Amino acid sequence: MNIPRPWTGPEDEDNSVQPTTPDRHASTCCAPGRTHAAGPNPGLTAPTREAGSPAAAGGRLHEEVIIPAGEFAMGDAFGEGYPNDGETPVHRVRLDAFRIDTTAVTSSMFAAFVEATGYRTEAEQYGTSAVFHLVARARKGDILGTAAGAPWWLNVRGADWAHPFGPSSQWTEAPDHPAVHVTWNDALAYCAWAGRRLPTEAEWEYAARGGLEGKRYAWGDELTPAGQHRCNIWQGIFPTLNTNEDGHVATAPVKSFPPNGYGLYEVAGNVWEWCSDWMLPKYYAKAPTQNPQGPTIGRGRVMRGGSYLCHDSYCNRYRVAARNSNTPDSSSGNCGFRTAATA
Repeated sequence: MNIPRPWTGPEDEDNSVQPTTPDRHASTCCAPGRTHAAGPNPGLTAPTREAGSPAAAGGRLHEEVIIPAGEFAMGDAFGEGYPNDGETPVHRVRLDAFRIDTTAVTSSMFAAFVEATGYRTEAEQYGTSAVFHLVARARKGDILGTAAGAPWWLNVRGADWAHPFGPSSQWTEAPDHPAVHVTWNDALAYCAWAGRRLPTEAEWEYAARGGLEGKRYAWGDELTPAGQHRCNIWQGIFPTLNTNEDGHVATAPVKSFPPNGYGLYEVAGNVWEWCSDWMLPKYYAKAPTQNPQGPTIGRGRVMRGGSYLCHDSYCNRYRVAARNSNTPDSSSGNCGFRTAATA
């Protein structure tokens, strides 16, 4: 099913924003951090962890594929990345075989985790999360502010995984869409319950390339081969007009677009996906060549793949080499995850 239309109740605030020129180098436009998404009272404190009783899910089924051991060229071979993202130098990486989900974890899968453990996500504990203005379903009093430098992001009270567009929405309206408003910490809690883990950044890129060497996208070098959309990103004028040419205003159901050569769906667009690594822009210059695990420190945790809000006019991070990051406690309506496991 497609995303429900924005809420238009009589007490709603006009959530539209005026056209502005996004900063092509900023990551705030992609997914605002917890410090950026704060409303009139930005002095938030870290919530108490309430993980319930996460335990191995006893064979909880994940549709997965085995990625064979191999070597690939990691990084941006076209010089199209942003300098601050650290997509270069291109370097050879060797990986052992591993397993990875064919899709992002869906809302229905995340609901099973919550039901089994009683887990409360960090967005629920904070009480707010970031929602894109065109799909927000919230009353005036629940719009607490906008992200600094990115007014298309609203800080919405009551937005969380179960209410992806705000308190007037429900996850059951789109159970086969990726679970969103999930922080890196939340993703780890899910993995602990499911007996899984987050993929490393190198594993994610290797799997996302689908066996293609040195290509711009997971399917080749052309964004729309033969005029066909291969991913869910923005068409139109960002952030005010989405022409919906790919059929989706916001998130799309998993398996909406053809899989790559390894059988993975939506590794470009739809939602950002958390990786296990810290983000350090200079890491590639000295990264290990065998099973790199990422640096021991960084400015946030790595996110990969881009989202439905990516547009070439300001953010072409739906390229397979593109990187982004956010703080581990940040959540938004365009960020989710897929899991992995050692083969």
